[in-house]
This record gives sequence, structure tokens and C-alpha cells, in this order.
Amino acid sequence: MLSAVVVFAGSMLAAVLLTPVVRRFAVRLGAMDAPDERRVHARVTPRLGGIAIVAAFFFSLFALSVTRSEVAQIFFATPKLITGLALGGLLVCALGALDDIRGVRAWHKLWVQVMAAVAAYACGFRIDAIKLPLLGDLDMGVFGIVVTTLWIVAIINAINLIDGLDGLAGGVAFFACITNLVVASINNDAVVMLLSSALGGATLGFLLFNFSPASIFMGDSGSMFLGYTLATTSILGSSVKSSTTVAILVPFVALGLPIIDTLLAMIRRFLERRSIFAADRRHIHHQLLAMGLTHRRAVLTLYGFSILFTAGAIIVSVGRNTAVGAALVVITITAIGVVRGLGNVDGAVRRWLRNERVRSPMVDRVRYAVPAVLSRLEGVSEPRAIPLVLKDFASQVQFDTIGLSGASNGVLEPFQWSLSGTAPVGQPRLRTTASYPLPEVGSAVLHFSWLSDAGGLDPQVDILLQLVADTIDARIGRESEPRALAGHLRSV
Repeated sequence: MLSAVVVFAGSMLAAVLLTPVVRRFAVRLGAMDAPDERRVHARVTPRLGGIAIVAAFFFSLFALSVTRSEVAQIFFATPKLITGLALGGLLVCALGALDDIRGVRAWHKLWVQVMAAVAAYACGFRIDAIKLPLLGDLDMGVFGIVVTTLWIVAIINAINLIDGLDGLAGGVAFFACITNLVVASINNDAVVMLLSSALGGATLGFLLFNFSPASIFMGDSGSMFLGYTLATTSILGSSVKSSTTVAILVPFVALGLPIIDTLLAMIRRFLERRSIFAADRRHIHHQLLAMGLTHRRAVLTLYGFSILFTAGAIIVSVGRNTAVGAALVVITITAIGVVRGLGNVDGAVRRWLRNERVRSPMVDRVRYAVPAVLSRLEGVSEPRAIPLVLKDFASQVQFDTIGLSGASNGVLEPFQWSLSGTAPVGQPRLRTTASYPLPEVGSAVLHFSWLSDAGGLDPQVDILLQLVADTIDARIGRESEPRALAGHLRSV
């Protein structure tokens, strides 16, 4: 147990030290996550934070190699398992990093995940039999590799899909690590204890930078690695009788939140005849935001669900009071169902309003304010007055932020302005961002951001804001022509 505490502390410290370094590296590399209609954050944030988690995880484990403790000897006496963990984990981390930087197609990601899962199976992470309550052992036979691959790929994508709010995926993974750690300590499984301690410490250290408001995201490099490591560790931690028979109920309950959310997303997309890989804003964390919870409260609420799942998994694992564990699981699943149900009702109301052509308050405010701002923009004496006009426009319309980012041609400099204060009580908490390039200002982009009821960009608002952007672009174009002509004459 002492070794597990040391590994936990070491990986946490390593993550705290490495995360700022990775953040600077991500900024230089351009691995940045910009706000859009599907994302809920309001500012451009660096990704690749998963690299810090991976590095801290392996650092703390292999630091054991310099010790001669009994636990270290037991751990490193399983080189095949360590190889499978490192090979598959680094493979999915590299895949996620590439997706964070350049983007990877969904099917390509799926095939690489399958390769990592097959490698794990070859190295000893196997589900060759499943222990089911009241039914005993169910032999998988030749389907063992299929079941193992499905489990690992499913957990990788479940953690990836739940990574929609600051600190959410990391917190869910941390509680799953606690489950594996407790179960391993009960079973005196030194290998799983060390793996869970290392991953839990690395995740907790990263959460210090990732909790709302996050200064860095873990990205796919982190979520895929967490999913792979949790899936493989759960196989070992739930083994009974031998390493090939798995009490599947324990890891299923421990990872209940991301599993349930993923299953509901797949069913929803299938019924809507959309690709199961299609992104949307209808996950459980989006439903909580739609109900009016703040970003942080939504995450803490889901932490509460994870704690209930953790308690249920531990109670089921001990086996002394399965009824209590089952009751906790049922209560948690019911609570999640209520949240999703309320969110769906809210969505149905919004769809009814759209069908009845009832305009939102934002549409009316923009329609009222745009004629005046267009007139003021046309009449400004010089471009540096444009930001002041836009500030007045944003205040009147009740935008949350407005700004100009990117390189300019020197006529209009980048700026950023935020509305002071907080949203009124009862105002929806879904963020909408609209961006419009200004070709006459170089590679600059004009951004508008506000809180809306649906989290999507209304077509009427989009058209009106495009008019504002076009007017600014034309005004800058007229200002740039004399300067360009003067520069040409001087060169002649």
C-alpha cells in the first residue's frame, strides 16, 4: 500500500510539473481548440494535455525500477502485461495527438483503436470468460478476442465522448481509478494497485489545470489513453480464479456514466438515422447545461453520479451486500434518465417554438440594433473607432464577448471585449459563437459570443451579423486603397 501511495504522489507531482510545459508546447504547435456551435467553452484553449498525463503515468511506474521493493519486483515480473499496456497506450495517445493537431477521420481512428485492443489481447489482457450474477461463468471460446476488443474500444470512445466539459472526463476517470484501486487492495493485487495509483495521480495533477475554467484540454490524446488504460486495468482488476475470467459487472458499474451516455448516444443516432460518429450537443452534460446549470455545477453533478457508481461497484465487488450496490446503480441510472428526460422536454419546446416561427429574444435584439450599427460603421472617421462602435452594439444586444483575432493589415488592430457582470438568473447557459473572416483586414476573424437557449446559431442572427462583418470589411477596404496606392507611388 505504501508503494501505491508513493506512485500516486509521484505521478501527481509529475503531472503538475509537466502540464505547463505541454501547454506552452501546444500553443507553439498551434494545437488549439476554438469555440464553435458544438463546444461550450468561450475562449481558444490549447489541447494535447493528455501528453502530460501519459508522461506522468509512465514516469511514476518506471521510477519503481530503481527500487528493490517487493512490490516493484512483483510489478516488473509481468513484462508482457507492461509491454501491452505501453504499446497500446502509446499507440492510442499518438493517434489522439495527431487528431488534436491535424484531425483524423472517425473510421481511421476506429481501426487504430482495434489494433491497440488486439495488441492488448496478445499481451495478456483477455476476457476469455465472463462471470455473470446467478449464472456463473460464461466461456467466450473463440469469441474471446472479439469481446476483449469490443470492451477496450467501447471504453476508449466512452471516455472520449464524455470529454465535453472542463474537468469532466478527468474526474470520471479519477473515480474509476479509485474503484480499481479499492478492489485491487481488497484482492491484494499489487499490479492493478500500482497501475490505478499511477493513473489516478496523473489525472488528479492534470485536473488542477483542467477544471473549469480550464487553461488546457486533455484532447483526444488524453481521453483515448485514459479509456484504454481504464479498460485494460479493469480487465485485470476484475479477474477471478484466473486472468481470463472477468466479473464484468464491477468494471461496467465503475464506468457506468460514460457507458450509459455512449449507449444512449448510439441509440439516439440510430433512431434518427444518423452516423453513430456524428457529433451533437445532446449528451448528458449538454442536457444539464440546457436545464440552466452553470458549467462548474454540471461537472460537479456528474461527479456525484460517478461517486454513486464508484460506491456501487465497490459494494458489488465485496459481494457482501449486492442488493445495496444494485440499489445505488438503479438510483443513479434513474437520476441520469430524469436528467436526459428533462433535457429532451426542453429540446422539444425549442423545436416547437421554431416550428411556430416564434422568434427568440436574441433575434429581436439583433434586428433592432443592426440598422443603427451599420449606419455608425459607415460614418466613422477612422478605423480605430470601429471597436468602440462594436462595443456599444454588443452591450445593446447583450453579447457575452466580441473581438477581432488573427493578423491584421495595420488598419484595424485585434481587440477583445467582454460584457461585465453575469447572466441574469434563469438565463440559459449554452454558449453560441459566430465567426466571420474579414479579408480586407488580412487573416483577421470577427467573433461574437453569447448565451442562448438552444446553443445553436439562428439563421436570422447569422445573416444580420454577416451584414455587420461585411460593412466593416468594406469600410476597411476603402481605407486600405489610398494607403496601398501611396505605398506603390513611393516605391516607384
